[in-house]
Amino acid sequence: QVQLVESGGGLVQAGDSLRLSCTASGRAFSGYAMGWFRQAPGKERDLVAAISRFGGSTWYSDSAKGRFTISKDNVKNTVYLQMNSLKPEDTAVYYCAATSRGRSLGNPDYEYWGQGTQVTVST
Repeated sequence: QVQLVESGGGLVQAGDSLRLSCTASGRAFSGYAMGWFRQAPGKERDLVAAISRFGGSTWYSDSAKGRFTISKDNVKNTVYLQMNSLKPEDTAVYYCAATSRGRSLGNPDYEYWGQGTQVTVST
């Protein structure tokens, strides 16, 4: 198993940048592909970005392409989500997740979840 703890959320203005971090403990971090999801009030939780076990491949949702960057540091057991040019519609709780199932990066089926961190983007 792996335990995940997110940090870095907060209140920012439209156009600002924010970097989320997710630190893992437990089994070898390099054995997991990682993803960032988000859930806005009244909406489903959606996959925003994903990265392969060793960071060689990434996947982004259409809303994240060109603005968000996911990265993974297997030494620090941490995955990051750099978010630039933030918009009010990016407001959501952001969750970090891990999977060892070896499915395609765009597959939202993850086994382990963090508790989430709130991101609020004001106009």
